[in-house]
Amino acid sequence: MTEDEARAAKARVYRRRRIVVFSALAIVVALLTTGGVYTSNALGAAVPAAAPQITDPEPVAAAAQPLALPGFGSYAVGAVGFDGLMAAGNESTPMAIASITKIVTALTVLEANPIPAGESGPDLEYTEADVDIYWDMVAQNGSVAPVEAGAVLSLRESLEALLVPSGNNYGISIANWAFGSEQALVDRANAWLAAHGLANTHVVDSSGMSDDNVSTAADLVVLGQIALQDPTLATIVASASVEIPEIGVLTNSNKMLGTHGVDGMKTGTTDDAANLLFTADYAVGSSTVTVVGVLLGGQTHAAVNEAIAALLDSVAPGFHEVAPLTANQVLAEYSTPWGETARARTAEGATLVVWGETPVDVEVQAEPVTLAQRGENVGAAIVRAGSQEFSVPLVLDAAIEDPGTWWRLTNPGALD
Repeated sequence: MTEDEARAAKARVYRRRRIVVFSALAIVVALLTTGGVYTSNALGAAVPAAAPQITDPEPVAAAAQPLALPGFGSYAVGAVGFDGLMAAGNESTPMAIASITKIVTALTVLEANPIPAGESGPDLEYTEADVDIYWDMVAQNGSVAPVEAGAVLSLRESLEALLVPSGNNYGISIANWAFGSEQALVDRANAWLAAHGLANTHVVDSSGMSDDNVSTAADLVVLGQIALQDPTLATIVASASVEIPEIGVLTNSNKMLGTHGVDGMKTGTTDDAANLLFTADYAVGSSTVTVVGVLLGGQTHAAVNEAIAALLDSVAPGFHEVAPLTANQVLAEYSTPWGETARARTAEGATLVVWGETPVDVEVQAEPVTLAQRGENVGAAIVRAGSQEFSVPLVLDAAIEDPGTWWRLTNPGALD
């Protein structure tokens, strides 16, 4: 190629480039001048939302927990904060509850005379009339706690005498002090039971002497859970013994305290049966699970205690901690038409305690995203297990920014 031919070729290339550049500029100028409406709309239009591509974690479920069930009576076992019952048998059959009645008495009295945390409540002055009540209970072969005329006990100490050694006489004395008579307490107690939905529970005295004091195992699990909410009552029933200066040391009738996790609550003995309303606490991962149960209708307290020990030892291992989500776990991904990408991650991990084969499910709820900053909340992961439900926020791990002028002008069909 000659020098003249080379110069001519370069000139042709230059002219072609000028044509391309000026043509593009002409298009832009035309859009900015003659196509002003389109340009304005394109630059101001909302960009299309990026829909999330969601990843739903698989449900988590353990195997069913084998249980050592009592071979007699009526029983039920539940746990605070958990749905339903872990174990049950004849749980809807009304049965005499004996001194478990005293829990109803205590709750009724404490509703009318609450004891602030760390305090002992008002004083009760005991008289010869209370001594007479004591001897009347002895004559009826009822359980009693010592009392002396002239003694002054706080309401807390009086409840300790009622609940720890199961003193029937203190049920009547406290009722007379709080409501004027035992019958007045009974009326108040039955109204309290009805108000708390314990429709299958009915009392006729303050101590449980009569077999007409009845309940069901299912109702008593609820009663036990209510009782635990009163710190005074919960502390008293967990005491192996108490010392009251006016009357001495009193020992708890519940011989299971301190064994198999048991830390409450109340024995009950009829002429024909032994009963126990019990509570127990177990460490599960970073949490503590409180079990509430009852066994009614045993021949002896030894038989009841043995059956409850086996039952609790089989129930406790069924509680386990599950971690359905970890921190920074990717649960959704976003991709825009102009090439931006981001992922929705969990802001934190999640753990919860379940029992047995209760499934743990995660539902991912991620919103479509247009423009967003890194760390912006774009939804939640809903964790469910039985009645337990809570949410974990989902946040973006990268920003989704505006595509810019050129993309807007050259992608008219992609804009809203």
